[in-house]
Amino acid sequence: MRVMVLVKATKETEAGVMPKESELAAMGAFNEELVKAGVMLAGDGLHPTVRGKRVRFSGKERTVIDGPFTETKELLAGFWIWQVKNLDEAVAWLRRAPFENDEVEIRPIFEAADFGAEYTPEIAAQEDRIRAELESQQKKG
Repeated sequence: MRVMVLVKATKETEAGVMPKESELAAMGAFNEELVKAGVMLAGDGLHPTVRGKRVRFSGKERTVIDGPFTETKELLAGFWIWQVKNLDEAVAWLRRAPFENDEVEIRPIFEAADFGAEYTPEIAAQEDRIRAELESQQKKG
C-alpha cells in the first residue's frame, strides 16, 4: 500500500525559519534509511504559504487567493510518499523520524481496486497511459 505522510506546518516553518544543519543531517539519515528499505518513493519540503496560492472553485467560478494562509494547524510543511505493507508499518517508520515538536499525518493513497466497478477498463487504460507518460518525462528531466 502507498501512503502519503503529511508533515504539518508550524509557526517557525510558516515564518520561513530554515532547519539547522544538525536537523537537515538527521532528516537526511532518516531518508537514507527509508530509501535503503524500499519504503520512500518521494518526499520534499514545502515553502511557506506566503509563497503559495489557493484556487477556490464554486461552480464555474475560480477565485485565486494569495498566501499567506492564517490557520497554521491546517497547513503542510512537507510530505513523503511511502510504499508499506500497512498503516502499522508506516507508523513504525514514522516513530523513528527525527521530529521533536511536530505533528505528522499518514493517509492511504487510493489504489485502483478502491474504486470498484466505476474504475472501468477504459479508465484503467487511461491511467496506465498517464503513468507511462509521467515516467517518460521524469527520465528526460
